[in-house]
Amino acid sequence: MALQHLIALQDVSAEQITEILKLAKTFKEVNERQVKKLPTLKGKTVANFFFENSTRTKTSFEIAAKRLSADVLNLAISTSSVAKGETLIDTIRTIEAMQIDIVVIRHGVSGVPQMLTGNISSRIINAGDGMHEHPTQGLLDMFTILDKKGRLEGLTVAIVGDIAHSRVARSNIWGLKKMGAKVRVVGPATLIPKDIEKMGVEVYHDLEKGIKDADVVNILRMQLERMKKHLFPTIREYAMLFGVNTTKLKSAKPDCLVMHPGPMNRGIEISPNVADGPQSVIEEQVTNGVAVRMAVLYLMGGGKANEIID
Repeated sequence: MALQHLIALQDVSAEQITEILKLAKTFKEVNERQVKKLPTLKGKTVANFFFENSTRTKTSFEIAAKRLSADVLNLAISTSSVAKGETLIDTIRTIEAMQIDIVVIRHGVSGVPQMLTGNISSRIINAGDGMHEHPTQGLLDMFTILDKKGRLEGLTVAIVGDIAHSRVARSNIWGLKKMGAKVRVVGPATLIPKDIEKMGVEVYHDLEKGIKDADVVNILRMQLERMKKHLFPTIREYAMLFGVNTTKLKSAKPDCLVMHPGPMNRGIEISPNVADGPQSVIEEQVTNGVAVRMAVLYLMGGGKANEIID
């Protein structure tokens, strides 16, 4: 399987997800070596276009590309011609004329990566678009669960927090359901999308009931920057009702994994004791993100699963 584009896990099959996760395991082993570099994308150029702030995703894509020996271009949006009024398509076509191969893009408007697939010839990877999807985050979350639990099928995963504004939640739901996991979403009614049950999830408005006997609790922050109106009384009340602390976490299974895509708001959606506790795999998610993005870039560059050059 050579990926043409990666826009949404909604459009990726279970077989494709399985192949990406298998490849990620190989690349994780590479990342644990003293010499972490492979020549597999030598001669390819990867351009990172981030129109929203990012630490983990942008950095891990850059590291992943460099470990595959690709040349990397990080476009500073604030100093590009976009700031002068040039359209996004014209800007990317200008960069593409310099013979780039893969575009990694994060944008605040849903649908921008999909739109680009019809306007430029480079491969497109969606690094998060509006409130739509964040497919590589969904993949790295699944990889982390698989790495720790040995399976995805049959597990119960509770996603807690601001579901309505979360592209991470949507990618996790699509991916996990395709891989046979049971998914719950937990949060106040104002932060749960209408008719989300149609995606095959269970909805809970009580935290302890929502995470009861869960194998994984994936905690999301409130995306205040995307809210156009006040959707809950106070931050303090949200933390009291939906903040995951050690007492509430006891409702989940004793070996439950605690996850968070970051950035965390400690003391609001997650307590420091949980974030740094023995069940937390938050830092491992970051580590695994490099391996997963290496796998995606490798496939986007035309690589085949059985032909990795060591």
